[in-house]
Amino acid sequence: MAEHIRHVVPRARIGVGHGQMRERELEQVMRKFVDGEIDVLVSTMIVESGLDVPNANTMFVNRADTFGLAQLYQLRGRVGRSHRRASCYLLVPDSIDEDANRRLTILEHHTQLGAGYQIALKDLELRGAGNLLGPEQSGFVHAVGFDMYLRMLDETVKRLMRGDDAPRLQPSEISLDVPSYLPDEYINSQDAKLDIYRRLTHMTDASEIEALKEEVRDRFGVLPEPARVFFATALLRLLGGASDIESVLVRGNEARITFREHAVPRMKGISAAFHEVQFQAEVRRAHPLSLKLTRLGGAEMLDGLVRALTTLRPT
Repeated sequence: MAEHIRHVVPRARIGVGHGQMRERELEQVMRKFVDGEIDVLVSTMIVESGLDVPNANTMFVNRADTFGLAQLYQLRGRVGRSHRRASCYLLVPDSIDEDANRRLTILEHHTQLGAGYQIALKDLELRGAGNLLGPEQSGFVHAVGFDMYLRMLDETVKRLMRGDDAPRLQPSEISLDVPSYLPDEYINSQDAKLDIYRRLTHMTDASEIEALKEEVRDRFGVLPEPARVFFATALLRLLGGASDIESVLVRGNEARITFREHAVPRMKGISAAFHEVQFQAEVRRAHPLSLKLTRLGGAEMLDGLVRALTTLRPT
């Protein structure tokens, strides 16, 4: 390749660098390139990272379809490291496979400052997250969810560091017959919406959820009905878990609450809590305890459940 460039551009001063060169010889070539004594450096992937040449403003990557997305991103970062406008040309054959085309398209679309995080996420989607969650390269991370996997890993590490083997709080399963989400017309920024979802999944206290709801109301205005139900559901999931409730099924003005197998609920306290919000509680099964709730008046079903479970929550 160096000989070809010498033939095409005979006046250019050309140097060659690769990993099999002797250390001192390679250092001399790199130093000449940094000092401007070499116009064109022909090299292998050895320049992928750690090289800062402010005067380098143009790069050609031959057969870019054979490189990984992270490699191409690192290579592209070797030019444009000063005030000089830079260009990176990715040379590929007329016909390339679908995966290579996808990698190049991602790199082409993410050229803005700070795009490294987005490219890293795309690279994770393309290559998988390794075999930490399964025997295959991509593991089961797609089924678990990358954010959930990070939470599981973080909780496990903290528990091991504390020497605490106690199980963490298991949120209740909530099933509703009404929509529960953040509408696009209410929060039109996908990044803001994802940030709210992400923060909510890490919350372990009802006061944190209430604070987030107030923040959303302050930023985006009065909560529409799906958003109100969304935050009420998050509260129910947390409060129910604290009271050893396995599942909550809500259908109109009726609800079914099922406690966990090991739960030892106090019926007197339960009856008083639901009576206060004007709900009638009927035992449908003794063990594990299952209650049928009927709204007789007062607060709406979701709000009444939140208030009642707040009363039942252990202090």
